[in-house]
Amino acid sequence: MRPIKLAWARLRNNGRQMNLASTPSPMPQFAGECALYAFTGSFTTKKRKARGTGIGIYRLKEDMWQEAGGITGLINPSFLMSDLARGVIYAAHGDSDFASSFRLDQETGELRLLGQAATGGMNGVHLALTSSGRFLLVANYASGSVATLPVEPDGTLRSFIDQLELPGEPGPHRQEQHGSHPHHIVPDPSGRFFVVPDKGLDCVFTLAFDEVSARLRIVNRAMLRPGAGPRHIAFHPHEDVAFLVNELESSLVLCAWNSVAGNLTPLQQVSTLPEHFFGANSAAAIAITQCGRFVYVSNRGQDGIACFEYDSEAQRIAPLNHTTSGGRDPRFIILSPNGRQIIAANEQGDNLVFFDIDEADGTLIPRRATLHSYSPCTIAFLPT
Repeated sequence: MRPIKLAWARLRNNGRQMNLASTPSPMPQFAGECALYAFTGSFTTKKRKARGTGIGIYRLKEDMWQEAGGITGLINPSFLMSDLARGVIYAAHGDSDFASSFRLDQETGELRLLGQAATGGMNGVHLALTSSGRFLLVANYASGSVATLPVEPDGTLRSFIDQLELPGEPGPHRQEQHGSHPHHIVPDPSGRFFVVPDKGLDCVFTLAFDEVSARLRIVNRAMLRPGAGPRHIAFHPHEDVAFLVNELESSLVLCAWNSVAGNLTPLQQVSTLPEHFFGANSAAAIAITQCGRFVYVSNRGQDGIACFEYDSEAQRIAPLNHTTSGGRDPRFIILSPNGRQIIAANEQGDNLVFFDIDEADGTLIPRRATLHSYSPCTIAFLPT
């Protein structure tokens, strides 16, 4: 585990407050009933051809954004996760073998490093807390495993105490499928299982976690088409279905979910790309509206966000439209805390772009105002 050297730094504009209500098209209004902090993680290393410096911090209230500083000296804080109960941010560090946790100072908005802990594998790409909050699960992309890290009451992480290797035959892609590559770990709505799309093995694992022994075990696996490259998954907020993004095939798969057996069954597959696009592309992130009607997938290469409508009665998904992401390589998209916007982090475009969601047809309406951010690849929120 390589230690990191931290530095507290003011970001651009010297932390000045940006009241965007006076601009022709103001920033989205996040949850006017409470103030929020937003955190942006970035790639930082030459290997990633990155320009980022670490974690950026913004204070949000209604339509006012204030750059509150950041932490530099971090190695690829490429995925951030909020722990609302503890007021803590957890970070997975791309191309590294450790995870970190940070506590938010509510008065100043600063993040204080609580510590780092070994993950037992390389290139952690995603994190999830168990239902008790006592353990953090880490998807180790490069080494094909899921690790279990104890979490202290204050959010401090301890080094991994268990590691589950994911078995199977690699897919046919010569560059992207050398072995197991878990890219996401998401709890199912019941809290009994975790689902793990494995890009390298063309399958989605269902895992069960024992809180007593702190061990993971494989319960089921759903096989996808060879070369599909499953990457991210999102559960419907009210129904027993899930939506799976295949990175290599640039497709979205509707799946039935059996919450008793932990079984995922593919039902329908559609392309994430416009009919007229014939260039190279890799699908990336997924977001779903709170009503469960509209699903969004980002495309890197085509550099757009695809919108789909889910028909609950027919249990079918249909492509609706495509909207430019406003920058190159939208690696990450997220639904805003108030549920009314989609935010895109364009890794190679060095910006965050904001879109209002048309409640009638799901169309994304881009805001004119964007935020400059070097090599952004993740966003997380904490309330004040």
